[in-house]
Amino acid sequence: MPLQHLKSLTIKSIFMMKPTPTLVILLLISFCGFAQNWQYNNNRIAISFDGNSAADNQYKWPIGDPDDWGASAASLAILAKLNLQKQLVHCSYNNFIDAPAGPDSENQLKISLEGGAERWNFNKSVLFDVTTQLEKAKKHLAAEMAKSTAKDPLYFMHAGLSEFVYQAVELVAKSKDSTALKHVYVLSHSGFNENEKRRPYHHTWSDIQKLSGNKLQYKKIIDQNNKNNPNDLWNSDKDFSVWYWMRDHADPNIQWLYTRMQAHSHGVADISDCGLLYYLLIGDEKGNPEKFKAFIGEGIPTKRNKK
Repeated sequence: MPLQHLKSLTIKSIFMMKPTPTLVILLLISFCGFAQNWQYNNNRIAISFDGNSAADNQYKWPIGDPDDWGASAASLAILAKLNLQKQLVHCSYNNFIDAPAGPDSENQLKISLEGGAERWNFNKSVLFDVTTQLEKAKKHLAAEMAKSTAKDPLYFMHAGLSEFVYQAVELVAKSKDSTALKHVYVLSHSGFNENEKRRPYHHTWSDIQKLSGNKLQYKKIIDQNNKNNPNDLWNSDKDFSVWYWMRDHADPNIQWLYTRMQAHSHGVADISDCGLLYYLLIGDEKGNPEKFKAFIGEGIPTKRNKK
């Protein structure tokens, strides 16, 4: 049963269904969360990840942000499980502005996103590597923002630093379509993503909001990391055991998802940024490995989206 239809069930009908344990968990998520997911109703979705793979030697921490290597794949899995591939209208990655590009063979975000798009039938034309496609990527995001209306809002998942978003918003703010920014919903969970600058001349979230004339709709959920408890939220630190259900899953694409989590360069099981979509689509800001296991269930069908 598609998760978005669960909210129409009554308590009486649930008991008549004799639900399985998996369905019980999904129903609990549904009834606890659907009223809290920020008015989302099958609207357009945009995401921007950081997660660069190449070293940026001009920054205090030269490495990229490897949590997005797995989180990006998990985010596509969440969308695909709900058959929302067409709602993803923009997905940019490696969005550390002024950081160098790396070879495709080592481009972990490219591997995750193009791999997920291939497996679950996403439109690859909405994927942009910011290190090699900055102008194209920011113009594309700006165009999606600029066409937003009350009836057709854009929900933006802020899963990377702010400079790229600033540059896209700047294009819209200077155009005749600036009022469209009132219908762009920005969802965040990370103060680091909002406030960190990789270069002194970069901008923060507060700069973006000021640039927009405070038009952007903004919401921040709890930080999706809790390294102290592997069973809570989306970062279990070095404990991969809570995710072994992916490794052992009958669906080979879920097994692949586990390998993308394993790609983390420090051996950390962290897919925290996918908690943004989990909140938006499920209404639950406290996802965890067990809930995700119930959500994925027997796997993700792939044939239903093929022409």
